[in-house]
Amino acid sequence: MEANVRWVLLTALAPIAWGANYWVTHAYLPADRPLWGAALRALPAGLLLLALARRRPHGAWWWRSALLGLLNTAVFFVLLYLASQLLPTSTAATVMAASPLAMLLTAWALAGQHPHRSHLAGAVVGLAGVALTVLGAGSALDRAGLAASAGAMLVSSVGYVLAARWREGADPLAATAWQLTAGGLLLLPLAACAEGAPPPLHGPTLLAFGYVTLVATALAFACWFTGLRHLPAATVGLLGLLNPLTGVLLGTVLDGDEPGPRQGLGLALVVVGILLGRPRPRTDTDTGTPAPAAGAGLPGERVP
Repeated sequence: MEANVRWVLLTALAPIAWGANYWVTHAYLPADRPLWGAALRALPAGLLLLALARRRPHGAWWWRSALLGLLNTAVFFVLLYLASQLLPTSTAATVMAASPLAMLLTAWALAGQHPHRSHLAGAVVGLAGVALTVLGAGSALDRAGLAASAGAMLVSSVGYVLAARWREGADPLAATAWQLTAGGLLLLPLAACAEGAPPPLHGPTLLAFGYVTLVATALAFACWFTGLRHLPAATVGLLGLLNPLTGVLLGTVLDGDEPGPRQGLGLALVVVGILLGRPRPRTDTDTGTPAPAAGAGLPGERVP
């Protein structure tokens, strides 16, 4: 029991770090350097995890890593950076909290993975919560920020479907290291051509990039996958709810965001939707034991 508590606390560091990432990006990173922001987050973290995994891509994983790196790292991190910059921290965290529900619907549309009725109910409730949050904020929300959030959810959902099909031949930590490294390498020349020299790294900006790269990416993924090895997938999934809750809390306390009753109700509906939409263990009628939920613990399930 005591060991389980330790694993829970360790695993909880990941969604808390991801939730705080919205605020750190919004408050301390340069708003006009999304390509460099994404590259400096992905590549150092990917190389660090690659050193921990001690495995190189092999066979089809070379081109798979490139494609997943494009979707799950390069495009996703850029859009997430833009959303964090253009939207209030609490709103960005709430909107992006619907990512697991978007992944559920994308898997249904693209891969024919028919969800249970409770999962569909969760998707409807969660998306209603996001809509209530957006509408409740009135005209204050940046349309480009909302578009970036929607694009981030869409591209990561497609990446999730592909990652679910390509699980064989690579453990999650190694596959994530390959994707981060590939995505960072793809972003470097684009950032240099489109945004010029890297942003100056000193003072608060250096500390912020250090947090985003080392804590919110490398350490968070290591804790997340460690938790998946020692805890039930359902427990790890519920811990993921700390992501939006952390973002909303930091935005309210540190940024002075003032979510109204409609935004509060919207966040509550998102949380309820995710709880309904989580993959549930099915009972094996022959043995009476729970069988693993399909897709549990895949790299694409993250919402950093």
